[in-house]
Amino acid sequence: MSDVRPEEPAPGTEGTEVPPVPVGGAAPPSEDVPDEADAGDAVPSVEGLVADLERVVGERDEYLALAQAKQAEFENYKKRVMKQQADHLAQAAASLVEKLLPVLDALDAGVRHGDESVAPMRAQLLGVLEKEGLTRLDPEGDSFDPTEHEAVASEPGDGEEPSVAETFRAGYRWKGRLLRPAMVRVKS
Repeated sequence: MSDVRPEEPAPGTEGTEVPPVPVGGAAPPSEDVPDEADAGDAVPSVEGLVADLERVVGERDEYLALAQAKQAEFENYKKRVMKQQADHLAQAAASLVEKLLPVLDALDAGVRHGDESVAPMRAQLLGVLEKEGLTRLDPEGDSFDPTEHEAVASEPGDGEEPSVAETFRAGYRWKGRLLRPAMVRVKS
């Protein structure tokens, strides 16, 4: 067996102590840096805690008010978009019905000229449109209303209130809104 001798200090280093180096190459703890235990020794004051609590409560209230305002804005946005969509659909339907009015006029003219073969188509188309909100204005014999009737001819009357003597072309309302005034001859 061999002799194992403890390491001897290098010449000229007798009496000096070398601190051990920790594993992993970390520097030895410095005496200038306070321990974590030392940092916990300072106890915050009650006034400081109350001030911090008031600040946090104020921030919470501010964020809550902001969140409520944004929620209200979003709800209003949803309502506005839904109303715009409904209005757009109503306008599209009214536009389609308005484009079908010449077809109804042609069917009316066919029936007036004695072509009974178009009467069932006219009745069916008019029935479907009336179920959806179309109202026919055929004001013959009613008093003249310039907001609903378009006077294209007139004839002398007996001095009473102007009235509709003849309807040349029917007028139509779509869900209460006037699409087209009735074209009439007025007796005045």
